[in-house]
Amino acid sequence: MRYLPTHLPHRRRRGNAVLEAALVLPVLISLTFGCIEFGYFLYTKNTFQGAAREGARAGITPTSTNTDVTTAVTSTLTAAGLQNCGYTTLIESPLGTSTNVATLSAGSQIYVTVRVNWSAIGVRPLGVIPATKQVTGIAVMRKE
Repeated sequence: MRYLPTHLPHRRRRGNAVLEAALVLPVLISLTFGCIEFGYFLYTKNTFQGAAREGARAGITPTSTNTDVTTAVTSTLTAAGLQNCGYTTLIESPLGTSTNVATLSAGSQIYVTVRVNWSAIGVRPLGVIPATKQVTGIAVMRKE
C-alpha cells in the first residue's frame, strides 16, 4: 500500500484573477455598452415608426388637415419623451411631393415620414452607430 502525502505544496498564484479580469472586463464593458446603444436605437426607430403611423391615421379621415397629422406625431413623440429632438415630419403624395391632406381625394395614398439624426437623440457610449445615421419612421395609408 502506498501512502500519499496529505499535504501537497501549493504554488502561489497571485495576480491570476486580476490579470483575467483586466483581459475580460474591456470586452464585457464593450458588449454591454454596444447592447445599450443598439437597444436604444431600436427603441427610437420603433417610436418614430409609431409616430408616423399615428400621423397617417390622423390624416386619412375626410376632414383632416396637415396640422392634425403633425399634432398626432408630436403627441406620440412627447409621450415617448422625444419632443425636443429636432425631428421633421413630411407629409407626401405617392409622387414624393409635399401635399395637403385636406385636398387629397378619397382613395389616394398619404405618406407620413418622421426623421431625425441619431446625433440629436442617440446614446453613443461607444459610437458604433454613426452620428449622421438617420432614424426614420414611414407610414402609408389610404385616404377615406
